[in-house]
Amino acid sequence: MRAAILGLVLAAGLAASPALAIEPAAQVLAGTEAQTGLLPVHVDRREGQIYLSLPRPDAGGVAGRYIYLSALETGLGSAPIGLDRNASNGARILVFRRVGNHVLAEIENHRFRATTGTPAEQAAVRESFAYSTIWMGEVAAETAGGGFLVDIASFLTRDDMGIADAIDSGDGDYKLKPELSVADTNFVRVFPRNIELRGRLTFVADEPEAETGNILPVSGNASFLVRHSLVALPEAGYQPRRFDPRAGSFGSTVVDYSAPLGQPVVYELANRFRLERTDPSTERSPVVNPIVFHIDPGAPEPIRTALHEGVSWWSEAFDAAGFVDAFRVEILPEGADPLDIRYNVVNWVNRATRGWSYGQAIDDPRTGEIIRGGVLLGSLRVRQDLMIFEALVGAGLTGTGDPDDPITAALARIRQLGAHEVGHAIGLAHNFAGSAQGRFSVMDYPAPRIRLDEEGNIDLSDAYGVGLGNWDRFAIRWLYGARSEAEADRMMAAGLAAGLRFVGDGEARSAGSAHPAGSLWDDYSDPVAELARMMEVRRVAVSRFGPAAIGNGQPVSQLRRAFVPIWLLHRYQVEAAAKVLGGVDFAYSRNGDGQERAEPVPPEAQRAALSALLDTLSPDALRVPANVLPYLSSAYSGNTDRQTSIEIFPTAGGPVFDPLTATELGAVVTLTDLLAPERLNRLEIQHEANPDSPSAHEAIDALIDRVFGFDGRARDAGVRRRIATTTALALARVQRDAGLSPTVALALSDGLEQLAENLTGRGSDVQAQWGRGLARLLQDREALDAAIADEARLPRVPPGMPIG
Repeated sequence: MRAAILGLVLAAGLAASPALAIEPAAQVLAGTEAQTGLLPVHVDRREGQIYLSLPRPDAGGVAGRYIYLSALETGLGSAPIGLDRNASNGARILVFRRVGNHVLAEIENHRFRATTGTPAEQAAVRESFAYSTIWMGEVAAETAGGGFLVDIASFLTRDDMGIADAIDSGDGDYKLKPELSVADTNFVRVFPRNIELRGRLTFVADEPEAETGNILPVSGNASFLVRHSLVALPEAGYQPRRFDPRAGSFGSTVVDYSAPLGQPVVYELANRFRLERTDPSTERSPVVNPIVFHIDPGAPEPIRTALHEGVSWWSEAFDAAGFVDAFRVEILPEGADPLDIRYNVVNWVNRATRGWSYGQAIDDPRTGEIIRGGVLLGSLRVRQDLMIFEALVGAGLTGTGDPDDPITAALARIRQLGAHEVGHAIGLAHNFAGSAQGRFSVMDYPAPRIRLDEEGNIDLSDAYGVGLGNWDRFAIRWLYGARSEAEADRMMAAGLAAGLRFVGDGEARSAGSAHPAGSLWDDYSDPVAELARMMEVRRVAVSRFGPAAIGNGQPVSQLRRAFVPIWLLHRYQVEAAAKVLGGVDFAYSRNGDGQERAEPVPPEAQRAALSALLDTLSPDALRVPANVLPYLSSAYSGNTDRQTSIEIFPTAGGPVFDPLTATELGAVVTLTDLLAPERLNRLEIQHEANPDSPSAHEAIDALIDRVFGFDGRARDAGVRRRIATTTALALARVQRDAGLSPTVALALSDGLEQLAENLTGRGSDVQAQWGRGLARLLQDREALDAAIADEARLPRVPPGMPIG
């Protein structure tokens, strides 16, 4: 009753309010510049107004329905924060609705639907879930035929990209500054099927932090050009393809309440471009509209040519799927707008520090149809690759054309990277099983294949593969080539019969992930054998590291930066081998396809992985060679370079290299993966089911026995003590981790107490003092809690990914 009374009062108030006066259209448009296309647009440069001329609304007030995109024309330049040049916010369905003198911009909710339901059923779903109103303006004038004008300048000055939140998450409390933000009347582009508009937005912070401070010309003041695109809805005729979890594609989620009982309500539609044969009756045919990707001319040569070559690999897959000349690569024409919806673009993005590259498919939320593909390639990644290759074979080979020329290897990686990211933009997900079957997918993250030749020298001549793999051709054939769901299912059955494997992000990225074939930046099918091989390659590379790792004339201080990825050369293969321990082999199966069973990795393979991981904690593996140390303590007298400062090991004061910190961080690489709580939990589960399988207790005991089995007279006692201290603190951390099984945690607590008792001994030498000190720490819970919470006790491992 109270709500009803309140509603009557509000209605009465609104009724009593005088109606806003609407100016005549001729008066509003006087002095404006008109452009026609998808909609007529009128620009008043002097007053800063941009008028859309919308048609007569329907009975519900809807005057237009469009695909809406926002994107960044200019970026922040920060790898950790993101906000890259030409990054997009994804597609939404936007409706302009007139309500009285108001114009609302609403985002429709197409996830929830009743695809085959009656109009009443569809209305019931539509009215059950909220939509979003993102802007409201006023009718400026009415036009002939019942249409109207609305000034959308304020629509363009909203923070639609979430810029403030993105910066806040990484660097201080930034807020949109309205008085420094404006719709850009100098940039209005109207085409037959799209309208391109721009806002100039400024964000300010009172207390900015280091990341933006390294970039912005005025501290705490970040300005961006933000693009807004209104796009005509795709024409009818697109045939959606149901997502298949085995196929390695992206999908748009649908919650369909008209699904028959017994059928799933939630499913996905695979994302793909519309690709129509000119002659649907033939197996091979040209297409109506080829997929064309354009290379950003901002990429310098020879990188631009390498990108063109690598991206062009996809033409082979489309041709094999029966589409003639269906995929092409061109250089973006001079004067073309890389954010114009009509172009698929591989953008070359510069940042202050190295970071990830991305491929994005912009799709129609209703159908999954890709309407635009965009790729963002970080320019500093190739520089990182080059630095690593020079440190491996010597900078003197750079540019020589030698089989081990670092530039040759780096350009081979760029070709693969271009193909990989465009793979995302045409609808394909990562496949981290690619390396398990011999470079059978560019959608994997490839490790550079670093070999030792017969003389024991580093060999980069086969660093990266060339062309697509079997999985890539299969994935395109399934996604684009099948003419029906039944044909897609037959293709999938044939692919499974041929042994094709797929492992996606969710089963590969985390330290505790379980799939033995799903790893990033690894190589070959046997991750344990490859770890042993990589440790030998690393031994050779570390032992020979020196001034030849950088070019003549470069500051010798850069050797500290070049040394880090060589010292940690094994880090990704450690992750791959760790997934065998407590590993579970499974597939993204559908019931009835013969892949339903998940199987633990055999016990003998798990123990081999444990042994290989423990070998990486040996003093020989974690001792910086004496011949290398003199070259790692050179200073630099110029300004601090953030690229370098965040990618070197903490020092022993100023530029002085600390070899024991390198030892400690090398140990952390292994301990992080070996002691992942999920891995220890799986070991407990598997041992319960099969007593022959190694238990968490066995793994922890083996670790303690390997690391603490020495005395002060042992060679490298100082290195051993640092490894042991790091291990004890790592064990204490995981013992307190809320994700660890309570039974394993209790057993580990007792194990740490026993370790403390064993460390307590007599004597006054360094070894005895260390042992008693560590024992006291392990026995004092409050002090131990403080120690493992103190970040200074565990120096930060320099960033790895993306690398290789």
